Amino acid sequence: MLRSRIIGCGSYLPEKVLTNDDLVKTVDTSNAWIVERTGITQRHIAAKDELTSDLALAAAERAMKAAGIGADELDLLVLATSTPDNTFPATAAKVQARLGMYHGTAFDVQAVCAGFICALTVADNFLQSGQAKTAMVIGAETYSRILDWNDRTTCVLFGDGAGAAVLSAEEMPGNPSDQGVLAVRMHSDGRHYNALYVDGGVSSSQTAGYLRMQGKEVYRHAVVNLAAVAGEALDAAGLTSDEIDWLVPHQANLRIMTAIQQRLDLPREKMVVTVDRHANTSSASIPLALVEAIEDGRIKTGNLVLMEAIGGGFVWGSALVRW
Repeated sequence: MLRSRIIGCGSYLPEKVLTNDDLVKTVDTSNAWIVERTGITQRHIAAKDELTSDLALAAAERAMKAAGIGADELDLLVLATSTPDNTFPATAAKVQARLGMYHGTAFDVQAVCAGFICALTVADNFLQSGQAKTAMVIGAETYSRILDWNDRTTCVLFGDGAGAAVLSAEEMPGNPSDQGVLAVRMHSDGRHYNALYVDGGVSSSQTAGYLRMQGKEVYRHAVVNLAAVAGEALDAAGLTSDEIDWLVPHQANLRIMTAIQQRLDLPREKMVVTVDRHANTSSASIPLALVEAIEDGRIKTGNLVLMEAIGGGFVWGSALVRW
């Protein structure tokens, strides 16, 4: 069978770092309050002249270098973002051109914080069906542009960044021991549309708007749904949670991440955590965490890696990958 294998990853974080102590100077909050409720100590903020496409391009170039391929070998580019450069065309089209990828297809997907899992799912289906041979999947966000910096319940939570992965379609026996994407599962429930949203948009107000969130509602659904969808991916692959080497969750909030880790009955040391330094980078958070764990040697060939995320909508999903 054809299976998608991740052959290279890359990431990019803006140079500017905004610490909790920096925020205290302009927002009615404290370092202790932020750390206790979220685990976050700092976040990266894009420069005024840095667009989402700039972050995405840098991450994609590093992913191609890690994979040892050129743009001429890519035939699919899927970019997950909820902060595009323009209403249209897709930000992916700009990245495609700047990479020098002059064939194949490129488009955006919008699943907010679940965007990387969604993009990975789309690419996996293209590769398994034979419609593409090599795919670039990117999660990139500039959330600093849609934050109300007077709202201490949201502005302390988010940061900017980008991460990317190159996938290759390869013939595999079809066993749980195979390298590659073993299972992906996704769900959505639009009844919770107003629990996490941006109060602007072309159709409604012709403004970008600001992010709004019902924190308790998001927490409740995140813990229950993410544990469940992780179980679905494991069941689909014929594996169990005790076989997981690394949990790479969406880096939203340390309390949510810890609750899911405990529901899966995983040791704390098996969870990759970057939220303390990156904050919530939405669709970029999982690939940013992946790159860190690959580069420091934690994720090794043969490891079983579980990724999961939930975003506004609600939309949520999981991906089980053998490295």
